[in-house]
Amino acid sequence: MSLAAAPVLSGPTGSLLDLIGKTPMVEVTKIDTGPCRLFLKLEAQNPGGSIKDRIALSMIAAAEAEGFLKPGGTIVEATAGNTGLALTLVGQAKGYKVLLVIPDKMSKEKIQHLRAMGADVRLTRSDVPHGHPEYYTDMAERLAQQIPGGFYVNQFANDANSLAHFQTTGPEIWEQMDHKVDAFVAGIGSGGTITGIGQYLKSVGSEAKIILADPVGSTLAGIVNDGVPGPEGSYTVEGIGQNFVPDTANMDLIDTAYSIPDAEAVATVRELLLKEGILAGSSSGTLIASALRWCREQTEPKRVVTFVCDTGAKYLSKVYNDAWLADQGLGDQPLHGDLSDLISRKYEKGDVVVAGPDDTLDTAFKRMRGADVSQLPIIQDGRLVGILDESDIVHVMNTDEITRQERFKKPVGTVMTRDLDTVQVGESLDALIPLFDRDRVAIVLDGETFVGLITRTDLINHLSLNR
Repeated sequence: MSLAAAPVLSGPTGSLLDLIGKTPMVEVTKIDTGPCRLFLKLEAQNPGGSIKDRIALSMIAAAEAEGFLKPGGTIVEATAGNTGLALTLVGQAKGYKVLLVIPDKMSKEKIQHLRAMGADVRLTRSDVPHGHPEYYTDMAERLAQQIPGGFYVNQFANDANSLAHFQTTGPEIWEQMDHKVDAFVAGIGSGGTITGIGQYLKSVGSEAKIILADPVGSTLAGIVNDGVPGPEGSYTVEGIGQNFVPDTANMDLIDTAYSIPDAEAVATVRELLLKEGILAGSSSGTLIASALRWCREQTEPKRVVTFVCDTGAKYLSKVYNDAWLADQGLGDQPLHGDLSDLISRKYEKGDVVVAGPDDTLDTAFKRMRGADVSQLPIIQDGRLVGILDESDIVHVMNTDEITRQERFKKPVGTVMTRDLDTVQVGESLDALIPLFDRDRVAIVLDGETFVGLITRTDLINHLSLNR
């Protein structure tokens, strides 16, 4: 199969919207794909950073043409983040206000990005089902009705969603693959991608298998494979998986489905970065893991296409953060059967933010703020000599009759707590309770060696993950 030797350069454009689509394709060469060849369409290279740019342009254009969206109007949508970014990109370029309702499990990078672009972001619960008044689609529809000139995009039941992929993504894949596609893998968030591309491939006579990549905890894979919804549960992957079938999704197009656990999706997307140099988002891990499963099951060479749906830069605090993964029970940290199992940030690995007794309060406070922690272990010559928490700093701020600048120049050693509440790593969980009753953080030692800190949250998280 021949592929273009190099991308074709185009001249400058006057609008980012002109750059939506026509994304490149790359072959996976350093990961085991069995007898197959696996190709990734790099949708992260859209100007908004995801595949959702395509549907945002299509749905807004359709709303304008049909008179639902008028000058000065407000675009309202329920989104896991990427559709919101895309709608904000297109909406701002066209002069509309944008209000987005987002489940509270979304990455902070997405939320910060949206707010920086000027979107009105409303967070809502991610632990309630479709039909609940605080479910994100229900809330968005209600807000759109309350806002004069509000237009509820409703990507889950908007024909312009799948049409965007029928008219652009599908033809691009077909052309880039020289009309040779044996399998196509996608997830269902709103359902537009798998439906539009599946319909296009059928329309040109392709016999490609249409494969659904679904997170474990989503009910959709069960509908495809068994005719009934699969077990419903929680999952950390963002943007795909549902507990209902969106109106946009044509399930009859799908030949088979894979349920991918969060841990497998995360491991896959991190392997992709390590071996192929591609920084992809969490849903891409689910898609690529499914594609790899299908590829490795084959006995003959096949050509398989899936996506890098968005950039992993939006998930640095989650998928690419070892401490966050450990907190979610998704890391590969071995269990030792002692208190070290509760510590996701270990000192010996360099995961713990610390200060020295000669550092200034200003330095220590900036480290606390940067790491989003409320206490710092104080280390001198490799040994724990004290701990500094926010109350120690507040005490200095309130009592010393000196200027603010002088207060922050004080050395940590003059303020820190030296009377430490420590436990040995081999002690039981019960040893933590008296410390927490005194509003202390547990300082864990192995002999005289500092291991790490345990907070109430660490204990609760450990008990939750190991029920």
